[in-house]
Amino acid sequence: MMWPRIFTAMVTPFTEEGEIDTEAAAGLARYLRDNGSGGLILAGSTGEAFSLTANERKTLYDAVRQAVHHDIPVWIGTGTNDTRTTIALSMEAASWGADGILLVSPYYNKPTPEGLLAHYTNVARHVSCPMMLYNVPGRTASMVDANTIVAISQQVPVPFAVKEASGSLDQIMRLRAGLSADVPIYSGDDGLYLPSLALGIHGVVSVASHVVGTEMMEMTELFLRGDIRAAQSLHDDLWPLFKALFVVSNPLPLKWLLSQLHFIRPVVRSPLVMPADNVFASLWAAYLKAKHLSSLSLTKRAQA
Repeated sequence: MMWPRIFTAMVTPFTEEGEIDTEAAAGLARYLRDNGSGGLILAGSTGEAFSLTANERKTLYDAVRQAVHHDIPVWIGTGTNDTRTTIALSMEAASWGADGILLVSPYYNKPTPEGLLAHYTNVARHVSCPMMLYNVPGRTASMVDANTIVAISQQVPVPFAVKEASGSLDQIMRLRAGLSADVPIYSGDDGLYLPSLALGIHGVVSVASHVVGTEMMEMTELFLRGDIRAAQSLHDDLWPLFKALFVVSNPLPLKWLLSQLHFIRPVVRSPLVMPADNVFASLWAAYLKAKHLSSLSLTKRAQA
């Protein structure tokens, strides 16, 4: 299958009453499709998956699929810390027509490597769509070691990828050494995307691509063409924004920024609470600066 370079881990828009805002979801999905996103992942960490029922995931999926048709792949997060629940959600997502499933490593219960192998292979036996293992120890409280991921990849019969969000370049090196060439590795950290490209990863599952998707695609293309200096310059322009998007827990900063840009309402579900606007002063400044600097860089390269 064709793996996009940039997946956007899309936010879930809510109405003021806290219901799925299908109109906003459709509009945002179309914007992302047209501005650098090669694929969308719904109901991940950024999409507040912890607060979505299976029916709400279906509502969200239907709205996005209708908006973008099959122009780009639409994936759904179905991972939980219970294998039976994960299988049930994954089978439902596959029945809806999802192009793939994102499976966060089981959180809280801290499974052993043997438990992780059993978890992922059991899920894979029940679906035929591609799956992506999501290693994010900062959220799950357990690290999926590279050796375990390699073992899982060898047992899973469906197309398989890895979203690596441990922040460890050593982990990426070990994954590159152990995984077969047909298993793409995605950075789960926008700030480490360019350095990780240099280590041989395939792409990124991005938060920042909501607002700088075109710039991130340009950075990718510059790197792949061998113009490392220009790619690094664009990365430097975007770096403060990458950091500011995590000034408090994701997706709070992103949802606030998207509301300022009139894509969605600044509504999150409890236990998340949207902070006061002044918390995001540095985010707004970083966004404006990044867009200004990247615009200057893109214009300069176009004229060269």
